[in-house]
Amino acid sequence: MLMEKSNMRRCCFSLLILISWLNLIGAPTPDFSEEPFKAGREDMVARQIEGRGVRDSAVLKAMRAVPRHRLIPRNLRGSAYADRPLPIGHGQTISQPYIVARMTELLELEPEDVVLEVGTGSGYQAAVLAMIVQKVISVEIIAALAGRAREDLATLGFGNITVHHKDGYFGHEADGPYDAIIVTAAAKHIPPPLLAQLKPGGRMVIPVGETGWTQNLILVEKDRDGVVTTRNMLPVRFVPLTREKR
Repeated sequence: MLMEKSNMRRCCFSLLILISWLNLIGAPTPDFSEEPFKAGREDMVARQIEGRGVRDSAVLKAMRAVPRHRLIPRNLRGSAYADRPLPIGHGQTISQPYIVARMTELLELEPEDVVLEVGTGSGYQAAVLAMIVQKVISVEIIAALAGRAREDLATLGFGNITVHHKDGYFGHEADGPYDAIIVTAAAKHIPPPLLAQLKPGGRMVIPVGETGWTQNLILVEKDRDGVVTTRNMLPVRFVPLTREKR
């Protein structure tokens, strides 16, 4: 009886050590390696992403892993890995894979980073980020999209993404400042609240320009002294950044 109690105490102690270790390393990374669309993603990465110059190994690994077909309407799953944006309802789209990869690469992410995403949409960009960083805070102004993305991401096992329903122009100050910020809709200017929530040393990518015209993808960098610089990286076309009516 004493032997059994001793063994039980040792087992409980080992379990506590294991739980503590899991808490230290963060949420487990979802594994999609065995599902049937894997070959399509491999081809997508080789042709559309590596073929256009994306080289960040963590980005390429994430793009090969995340099941894009699970984060779009069912009737479009046959086009999930095509080289084009796809509609997701409510006048919104999911960006073409290359743009997702390029914007992610421009952030120069590290595993311990906390990232703010403005414009959750289907949750695909958030999922790609979550494969690379410690935590993703994503905000979406359209309640139906926020709810669906939250449910789909949870089903896929992404425990390090939090989706909030709110106006993304103002970011999400409660979890800031952020190591990186990504905006997935076109703003007419760089929102000052987002600049304020970017850490010194941080980077932000945001499409800027008028709807119906070619916009510019801007890389925003804030140095260690808080000085902000911008660079025009490439022409893009995004849906407009939706705002709350006031």
